[in-house]
Amino acid sequence: MSTITADVAATLLEVRREVAELHAELPRNELVVWTAGNVSARVPGRDLLVIKPSGVSYDELTPETMVVTDLEGRLVEGERNPSSDTAAHAYVYANMPHVNGVVHTHSTYATAWAARGEAIPCVLTMMADEFGGPVPVGPFAIIGDDSIGRGIVATLADHRSPAVLMQNHGVFTVGRSARAAVKAAVLCEEVARTVHISRQLGEPIPIDQTHVDALYDRYQNAYGQH
Repeated sequence: MSTITADVAATLLEVRREVAELHAELPRNELVVWTAGNVSARVPGRDLLVIKPSGVSYDELTPETMVVTDLEGRLVEGERNPSSDTAAHAYVYANMPHVNGVVHTHSTYATAWAARGEAIPCVLTMMADEFGGPVPVGPFAIIGDDSIGRGIVATLADHRSPAVLMQNHGVFTVGRSARAAVKAAVLCEEVARTVHISRQLGEPIPIDQTHVDALYDRYQNAYGQH
């Protein structure tokens, strides 16, 4: 089992602070209710992650209440039980080395697509920008072990999307940082809502793949400040 040593303590403090702050974005963006949902971040250079404790109110979350586990999901530091989704997060980090942040929500519109086992089609330029195509659906899996993590990794291996709708469950997003994963969760709910509304009016118009590729490349490599 990993242990916390003096050389990682300062880094761990920063990661705890970041994860605590990012959790506030979930209720702020109406992505969660009650104590559901979670954000985690990889501890740089260590086989460790920081995640929300299980069943704790968002109002109670502080850097000190965050817990630390290894990539087997075993508690390393903290006084509370880790999130029930920790095994899924840990499996993602262990098998997707480019991922440094994972988010899970049951946001209403995206989860409605997951309940139908239906991918969100790429009919918006915002989707092409952020997801590089449709938001895919992952397999049904039971909470409690790494089954959900396996489904996430297997599904995203064939997609550019940082988001996956786990069938009958909810949304998982990944990112090169925890903040990027939170952003993907916010945008996933936004496009899920917009495409749903569009379908009430008629059949949305798909975007040609060449345009999807161009939009994705521009947004990922040229948009914003570099």
